[in-house]
Amino acid sequence: MAAAAVPLALAAATAVLKAGRWKVYADRHRIHLTPYPRRSCPHCLGAGGWWTGGPFPEMGACGCWSERRELRIRLLPLPAPADEPPF
Repeated sequence: MAAAAVPLALAAATAVLKAGRWKVYADRHRIHLTPYPRRSCPHCLGAGGWWTGGPFPEMGACGCWSERRELRIRLLPLPAPADEPPF
């Protein structure tokens, strides 16, 4: 019964994070959450930024997503590289 609840909880959490404009990446070593631009942003209109003028145009990121932190949750330690001894 508890084993069936874990995938359901994960699916519900993923739906809530996507509604809050977060991109979710998960594997057995980490969970990585990255913000998306807001569709209703009055500054960038959901595009995430704008191009600055000049001879070398650059993308100016909007604060609706660029000022939000990325979240990383480590689950398991990363494996050691194969060419080095474990200790």
